Amino acid sequence: MYKLILITLLTTLLNAHNPKPYAVLGDVIYNNVNNIESLKQIESYSLYLDDIEKYVTAVHETKEEGYTLEKSATSKLKKEYLNKLRALSKTNDYYLRSIKNQYKESMKKDNFKLFSQIINSGLIDTNKNKKEIIDYYYKNKEQIDSTGIIDKLLEEDARLKRQKESEKKRYKTKKQLQEEKIKRIRENDKAQQKKLEEDLQKDVNNKKEQIRKVQKRELAN
Repeated sequence: MYKLILITLLTTLLNAHNPKPYAVLGDVIYNNVNNIESLKQIESYSLYLDDIEKYVTAVHETKEEGYTLEKSATSKLKKEYLNKLRALSKTNDYYLRSIKNQYKESMKKDNFKLFSQIINSGLIDTNKNKKEIIDYYYKNKEQIDSTGIIDKLLEEDARLKRQKESEKKRYKTKKQLQEEKIKRIRENDKAQQKKLEEDLQKDVNNKKEQIRKVQKRELAN
C-alpha cells in the first residue's frame, strides 16, 4: 500500500511541470488551458462549446507529446511539436482577445453576470485593470456579486490602506521624536546660555564689589 502511494506521488510530481521543449511558448498555453475551458460556463460562449472542447483535448494531447520529447526526440518530431504549439498559441490568443472584448462589452451594456464571470475566469489581467474593476463595482455594487476576484481586490485595497496608515503613524512618530529631540537641544542650549550669562553677571558683580572695597580702602587712607 505504501509503495503504491509513493508511486502515485512520484507520478504526480513528475507530471506537475510543463514539458521543457519550447517552454516559453508551451507554458502560456498549458497554464491557460483550464481558464479557457471554464469559458464553457459563460453563456456568451455557448456556441463555442465544441471548439473549446476540441482545443482543450488538443492541448492535453500536445502536452503528452512534449513529455515524450523530454526523453528522446528527432528533429522531425521537434518541428512537428513546435508547429502544434504555434497553432495552439493562435487559438489561445484568439480567446484572450475575445474575453477582453467581452469584458469591455459587459461594462458597456451593464451585463453584471457576464462581468463577474469574466473577471473570475483568470483570462483578464485583474491587477492591470484593478482600478477600473473596483470603480465599476462600487458604481453597481447592489447588482454585482463580489465573490471571488472582487473580494480579493477589495481585501488588498484595505490591506494597503492599513499599511499606509501604519506607515503614516510611524513617520509621524519619527517626526515627533525628531521634533522633541530638537526641542530638548534648544532648551539645553537656552539653559546653558542662561547659566553662562548668570556666571558672567556673577563675575561682573564680584569684580564690582572688589573695586568698591578697594575704593573704600583708598578713601579711608
